[in-house]
This record gives sequence, C-alpha cells and structure tokens, in this order.
Amino acid sequence: MTPGSAAALRCPVCGGPLRLDARTLRCPRAHSFDLAREGYANLLAIQKKHAADPGDSKAMVRARRAFLAAGHYAPLMQALAEVCTALPHARIVDAGCGEGSYDRFLYDALGGPELIGFDLAKEAVRLAARLTPEAAFCVGGSFSAPVRDGWADLVLNIFSPFAGAEFRRMLRPGGHLIYAVPTARHLYGLKEILYETPYENEVKQTAYDGFAFVGEREAAAMLALQGESVQQLFAMTPYYWKTPPAGAARLAACPALTTEIGFRYLVYRKV
Repeated sequence: MTPGSAAALRCPVCGGPLRLDARTLRCPRAHSFDLAREGYANLLAIQKKHAADPGDSKAMVRARRAFLAAGHYAPLMQALAEVCTALPHARIVDAGCGEGSYDRFLYDALGGPELIGFDLAKEAVRLAARLTPEAAFCVGGSFSAPVRDGWADLVLNIFSPFAGAEFRRMLRPGGHLIYAVPTARHLYGLKEILYETPYENEVKQTAYDGFAFVGEREAAAMLALQGESVQQLFAMTPYYWKTPPAGAARLAACPALTTEIGFRYLVYRKV
C-alpha cells in the first residue's frame, strides 16, 4: 500500500479520511490501523464482524487460488478486462475481491490502474496483497465499505452480495458498476454429478435504485478438468456446503469433469 492508495480509504470507526504514516493508517480523530506484513489493513468495523473469522474459509480461499492460478477461468477474466477497457477505469474498487486473481489479471491487462480491493475473509486479502502489491487491499465488507465517497470510476462485484447504496457512494458521478452473475448453464456439468435433478441458474436483469442499466456481455467456455482440479472447483463454490453427502461422494469418485462455465457481466451507470 502506498500513501496515494491509502488516501482512497476511510476510517471504519468515524468515516474520516486515512493517511499512511510509515506502516500505520491514521485518521484525524486518531484512530489507527497497522498494516500487516503483506501490506494490507484490517478496516472491518468491529460492529460489522458477525463471526470470529468472517467470509470464506481458508480451505475455500486456497482452493480458489489454486484453481484460478491454473488459468481455468482465463476466458472469463479476459472478457471482464474487455468490458473494463470500454469504460473509464483509472480508479477501480473490487468489492469482495476474494484472493485477488481477477485483480492481478485486470491490473496487468488495463495497464496498472489505481486499484482497491476488500473482502471479509482475512486469508483472501492476505493472498491478494501478496499477488498484487501494486494495489491496496483491506479486510472489509461491502455494506460498510472502507473506500471514501466518490473515489471510484468503476466498481466490480463478482459473485458478491449486492450493496447498492455503498456502491453508489464509492462511485464518482457517472461512474460504472460491473455486476458479474452466472449464466444459466454455468457449472451445469458439475451439478449433473452432485444432484439427482440438476438445475439451471436463474437468468434475470434487475433494476437497482440510483443506477441505469447500460448493457451486458456474456462470456462462456467449456472446461475439461482432471484430478485435483475437480475437487478444487467443488471446494471453491457454495455447492461444497449445500451438497448432499451422496453427491459429494459421486464427485470424489470422478477422475475427470467436463462442464460449461459462463459469466454475465451486467453494466450499470450511477445516475
């Protein structure tokens, strides 16, 4: 984290501006937050911490890192980079950044924008900060985001909770939101193994207060996995927690998996 990126952050206690003093963030009211060894800060307000270790588990985070580092979602990341390229993107906030693989890809593809990422899971933020030290990462939540008003040209929300009021607050006038949701057939091949009756994802376009819908970009591909990557995919998805034991056992016996993958990137403009 640099003094410049620190200036984009706000105090989780009083909402005041933060400045970086050596390895400590301080606000005018003397609230202070030390940087971790990896360079990130914990800016999750204590009243917003509803669990001892909120966010995705360490096992889920590490499975996601291993899976994405292997390049399996590269076509979806490339499509996201192309959507970002067509919009003003000098200052980007990734709300619910996870372990940072999308941020590393976008930082390189977009030529080094100012980038702030935050997530509830400390392990995810730790890995993200190590992967992209040029950006600023924080432990924080979307419904009380640690970014100052009107800073961002572009807010990304990739499969994270939709916090419309906070997204609007962080965006400058006329700034854009990219909301990533699954296509109908995303991971359908995985669900064919896990469930007796697999189902397609619901596809809809929703209006949000304070935003105007601009357009949509769909990206899809076929994924052929073998060995450990099959279980990594399972472990990084919500299906890991809600699949019946029989379905998980069927997948554990599968040496290979072929499935469709697909994201819909919905673009909104702040009005």
